Amino acid sequence: MIKPSVGDKIFDAFNYVFLTFLLVITLYPFLYVVFASLSTPTELIKHSGILWKPAGFYLEGYKLVLKNPMIGVGYKNTLFYVVVGTILNVFFTALFAYVLSRRDMYWKKYMMMMIVFTMFFSGGIIPEYMLVKNLGMLDTRWSLIIPGLIATWNLIIMRTSFQSIPYEMEESAKIDGASDWVVFWKIILPLSIPLLAVMVLFYGVQHWNAWANALIYLRDKDLFPLQLVLREILIQNNTSDITNLATDSDPFLGEVVKHATIVVATVPILILYPLIQKHFTKGVMIGALKG
Repeated sequence: MIKPSVGDKIFDAFNYVFLTFLLVITLYPFLYVVFASLSTPTELIKHSGILWKPAGFYLEGYKLVLKNPMIGVGYKNTLFYVVVGTILNVFFTALFAYVLSRRDMYWKKYMMMMIVFTMFFSGGIIPEYMLVKNLGMLDTRWSLIIPGLIATWNLIIMRTSFQSIPYEMEESAKIDGASDWVVFWKIILPLSIPLLAVMVLFYGVQHWNAWANALIYLRDKDLFPLQLVLREILIQNNTSDITNLATDSDPFLGEVVKHATIVVATVPILILYPLIQKHFTKGVMIGALKG
């Protein structure tokens, strides 16, 4: 066993200190929000500086958030966008990537050039808005799903991954009479489970955090995703619908409610990541671009 030198020990110590510092500055903002959401409103307002623990203990903020009907509506809509949107995203991205990964596909080089072109240049918000309007999707749930059905970067990753699967497997299946659909469903997709898990994570987080398109395309509040409801509460300072449900009249109750709303909107997606994390590195490396 090689004994580490003084330089190695200094380097390791620096790494530990730097990574610990990075962990603290990354984790503390979320912990601050959690502590603030559990704090008594008056104690939170009086507190200054770093918050290491809840200032008092107060669960009324969470009770009011969960009583707010708009939070329930936002959750329901966001779950629809995440589940339905992610399924359609992954399916059509995989289907298009499969077509582009075929050896006998005509003009695929020029198609890839046009696809990559969209990563750098787009028509802009106004043409996209007019397109959504003319297609009759304005103020519908599909306006948040169809326009972003296939992400260019995810398409490139999946295409590269499919190309790495040995062609002999496909060839032997076709000799046995398998069609392209059978090859796609029975060979390509089962061999790409880690990559599909990563795509589910990418698209799922994208739908969960999406609010800009909803702000542009939606007017009906019954269709608002959770992040747009959160925006109204935090940025527009609209906590009246929630604080009116309170039995007390604490003027600072809105501050605790804001922090509780952030926690309620963030925790579900934090729970999802550990379930897919084991596939994350493998899936990204499988679909990595090769020189």
